[in-house]
Amino acid sequence: MADPSPDEETAQPRSLDQAAHTLQIRTYYEDTDAGGIVYHATYLRWAERARTEALRALALPHADMATQHNAFLVVKRIEVEYATPGRLDDLVTVRTRIRRVSAILDLDQDVMLEGKLLAALKVRLVCVSATTMRPRAIPEPWRSVLRARIAAPEMDA
Repeated sequence: MADPSPDEETAQPRSLDQAAHTLQIRTYYEDTDAGGIVYHATYLRWAERARTEALRALALPHADMATQHNAFLVVKRIEVEYATPGRLDDLVTVRTRIRRVSAILDLDQDVMLEGKLLAALKVRLVCVSATTMRPRAIPEPWRSVLRARIAAPEMDA
């Protein structure tokens, strides 16, 4: 079977640079409410998908952390500010930027449509032991690779 064309993909990694990872996602009917507006919880699913793809783009898949270190990252806190509603069939971009890596991992994630902000998320992840579910240090090489990708603070105009 041939690989799907870009038009057949529902989520496509687009770039990974020193500061940010971007992922494009098409808005389907299942992502919206009865009025064709993106349902508020959909932004959380999109952000999760983008975080997973950002780690994969760094060659740090979640599965490897689980199998090699018996650990995984869990959401400790998410703050979402909704700016403009997304709509059915939009092709949105989720941009993920690393802000801090210590015992926790702080991220900024923006959901945008053609450069216009739809929602801004501030995410705090913590690494936990899969056995005890207690916090533990982010294992290597995740910690070093993530620290090397910390985004510079953006200046407001």
